Amino acid sequence: MRLKKPHSASQHLVGLANYKMPFGKYKNWYLVNIPESYYIWFKQKGFPAGTLGDLLHEMYEIKRNGLEDLIRPLIK
Repeated sequence: MRLKKPHSASQHLVGLANYKMPFGKYKNWYLVNIPESYYIWFKQKGFPAGTLGDLLHEMYEIKRNGLEDLIRPLIK
């Protein structure tokens, strides 16, 4: 799923909430449902380039601050 350029912060958060991991152990999982340990691993190894890396980094920050319960209700 490619995210279109959002018109607002709320649209961006809805897109983030509904983005699914495209590969690996957590393929097809919503990013918000992937364990925090996976994000910590990416933080140590480096996030991928591009949109996916940006979204993973954002979700890392959300999880690090305990805010994922604000994202889950936005899943369609």
